[in-house]
Amino acid sequence: MTDTTPTDGFAADLLSRARAWAAEDPDPQTRAELEQAIAAVEAGGLDTDLADRFAGTLEFGTAGLRGALGAGPTRMNRVVVTRAAAGLAAYLVDTGHRGGSVVIGFDARHNSDVFARDTAEVMTGAGLKALVMPRPLPTPLLAFAIRELGCAAGVMVTASHNPPQDNGYKVYLGDGSQIVPPYDLEIATRIAAVGPMADVPRGTAGTVVGEEIVDRYLDRVADLADDGPRDLTIVYTPLHGVGATTVVQVLETAGFSAPHVVELQEEPDPEFPTVAFPNPEEPGAMDLAMALAVEKNADIVVANDPDADRCAVAVPGPHGWQMLRGDEVGALLGHHLLGLGREGTYANSIVSSSLLGKMAAAAGQPHEETLTGFKWISRAPGLAFGYEEALGYCVDPDHVKDKDGVSALLLVCEIAATAKAEGRGLNDILDDIATEHGLHATDQLSVRFEDLAQIPATMQRLRDTPPTTLGDLAVERIDDLALGSDALPPTDGLRFVLAEGARVIVRPSGTEPKVKCYLEVVIPVDPDDGVDAARIAAAGRLDAIKGDLRAAAGM
Repeated sequence: MTDTTPTDGFAADLLSRARAWAAEDPDPQTRAELEQAIAAVEAGGLDTDLADRFAGTLEFGTAGLRGALGAGPTRMNRVVVTRAAAGLAAYLVDTGHRGGSVVIGFDARHNSDVFARDTAEVMTGAGLKALVMPRPLPTPLLAFAIRELGCAAGVMVTASHNPPQDNGYKVYLGDGSQIVPPYDLEIATRIAAVGPMADVPRGTAGTVVGEEIVDRYLDRVADLADDGPRDLTIVYTPLHGVGATTVVQVLETAGFSAPHVVELQEEPDPEFPTVAFPNPEEPGAMDLAMALAVEKNADIVVANDPDADRCAVAVPGPHGWQMLRGDEVGALLGHHLLGLGREGTYANSIVSSSLLGKMAAAAGQPHEETLTGFKWISRAPGLAFGYEEALGYCVDPDHVKDKDGVSALLLVCEIAATAKAEGRGLNDILDDIATEHGLHATDQLSVRFEDLAQIPATMQRLRDTPPTTLGDLAVERIDDLALGSDALPPTDGLRFVLAEGARVIVRPSGTEPKVKCYLEVVIPVDPDDGVDAARIAAAGRLDAIKGDLRAAAGM
């Protein structure tokens, strides 16, 4: 046997499991892929690939499932999806929802429609009603449909802004929010109990929901915009995702002129051919949109990620077009909604800026910090507005209890049009906010690890020998987020509270082999020196904190 296999018994067991999996795989492509890997090992080749495919199972958690497409239990494929659907169906039946409805949405990625159909057949086979969205549509439209149609649960087949070789499976319960503990564990337990594929009952492919659900969503989103100025030249890109038709319709319904859409990125394409990574935060992803903005003399660039649950914004600046950070867009939306007098809880994740809390307090509204992810933000009591720095914004929680890149995009355009009518831009509004509350400057430090063992080792190093200063600011308090608190459930992370309102949060990424560090400094704005001087001071301080943090963590 090869030197990658500890014993002949191990190899025999691996081959046995692989053959059993291939025998029940209903997909000819992944079955052939697995049979080829089996044959290679049987012929004396390395078993590294086969062992990786069977090194456990793709874990079902609060993000549902997400992984690379391919054969085997650690990949996204029809077997894994069928088992997940059967586990979810069992959970719904066990919790009193037999006969209830499950609405199923899908994006335009490879196999999304196939996984949606498999899910529908498993749901109907379990005695549930399956309602399938009429075509590839944005994730927030699925979240809207759950409550609008009175469903017991919802499933969205998407990998959001992951690379093209991935797909995913996001689960919502009847309140329209993504699953959180203990529901994820209860579903995962039932997935683990699913027997052979042949024993999973299958029914019809369900009922296709009519286009009227799309129209109801479009009308609801368009109604979020007040009457006001609409003179705005907009450039938009869906980054090869499913947002284009929805966004164009919403903007036009709300009274805006049709945006200039980046032609090469307008149509859904699961290969995402014009970008290295289909995430508007990634370097280069917005280059085509910004080039079009120059050509069209645009006022604003807006973008969605491939499933349109995130919104990115770029504006003209003194040195050309510049991307706004997620925290800056969050501040603009919060400022707008507070200005309209919207009452309720303003919430953001712990890794987002502390600015929203100060703005809410000044307006007499409650504020709440949550763990990272909209599964937590959407559950803030009395939510009026929620956001996270990773370009996710919930501006209409009464109808979409999740991040919604379509409705957020519309409100950003409304804010920009009103500012333009006053001879101002979004940067001017951000300057106003900074002058009132101090400049809250944020940045990130992300380190990717090839050796996954280095991630917990890095976290432990910071726990064992924490820094006493970062960027010449004293570390005044260290919160080990793994211990939990009255305000937050336990999560692997460390929060360093620094002097002068600064802070650093370090945590392992939930979706990538990275340690991510979130930095914030607060610089008062001197009326004589202005916001630009505060920005220069903040940039220097953030750089100093980054350097010290790298040294302390050994990154």
